[in-house]
Amino acid sequence: QRRVRGILLEGVGCFVAGLVGPGVGVTSYTENVGAISLTKVGSRAVIVCSGVFMIVIACIGKVGVLFSSLPDPIIGGMYIVMFGIIGAVGISNLQFVDLTSSRNIFIIGLSLYLGLAIPSWTNAELSKADN
Repeated sequence: QRRVRGILLEGVGCFVAGLVGPGVGVTSYTENVGAISLTKVGSRAVIVCSGVFMIVIACIGKVGVLFSSLPDPIIGGMYIVMFGIIGAVGISNLQFVDLTSSRNIFIIGLSLYLGLAIPSWTNAELSKADN
């Protein structure tokens, strides 16, 4: 019941944002769903405390210098781990999908194909335009 209300309210929020035109995207992110399923922490109080902590830390210049001084290979390694976990959580969510349905197989296949093909096609077209 609570999950249904959350999905309903997100839909209402996206609809109102479309009417008002906030200028930014309004959506829930799969990363957040993955983080909640990994940590088992979905409390609003934790989210509020984290947000306040990040705002306070953002106001301290030395912390920004610390993060900006991290070498690119370290950032790349963190991205590999982070997106690997997000991908694994996304794939693990498929356990709840009826994989005998041809409609579901089509949606999964098309999503994977377009997710892999469109960036390659875009890069190829942009390199043609540069020449």
